[in-house]
Amino acid sequence: MGTAERRREASRADGMRVTGHRTSGATDRGRAADEAENPAEGQRYDRPLWVEEPARRRRLPDPVRTAAVRAVLLIAVTLIQAMVAFLCTMAGSWLAFPMVISSVVSTIAATWGALDVWVTRQVWNQRHGVVSEPSSTARALRRERRRARRQERAMARTQTRIRRRGGAGQLSHS
Repeated sequence: MGTAERRREASRADGMRVTGHRTSGATDRGRAADEAENPAEGQRYDRPLWVEEPARRRRLPDPVRTAAVRAVLLIAVTLIQAMVAFLCTMAGSWLAFPMVISSVVSTIAATWGALDVWVTRQVWNQRHGVVSEPSSTARALRRERRRARRQERAMARTQTRIRRRGGAGQLSHS
């Protein structure tokens, strides 16, 4: 849906429709003058500041989002340390060696952070049944629950059928 299609139409006093669509030659100043109150018509075109649109993707679950924020912070600190280590090395400063060592340690921590996001997301998906694959744990659990419910319903139907007949043809009452 384009911007021109989203703009609302306002009715003029004589029954004609005024739309928010403007020609390609109009400038922003011209548009501001058009949107202002027109004394001849007595109507004002009110255009909303923004149009609410539904989100394209769902929000990340809280544990995954927390892990992602942690990973971004670790990666940012690692990049800053690497830049400081490089600049200290170029300047011949005594701080170059400690910064290189801390950059290596930070790189390991940043890699761990990125893996943590991936693992947390996988665990969340498996526990909450988001993954729709045949090997999904959640799908197997749902399948088992359905099978158990079907068996319970079949047993209940059998018991009611036996009670209706008065127990005829049954060897035991189990």
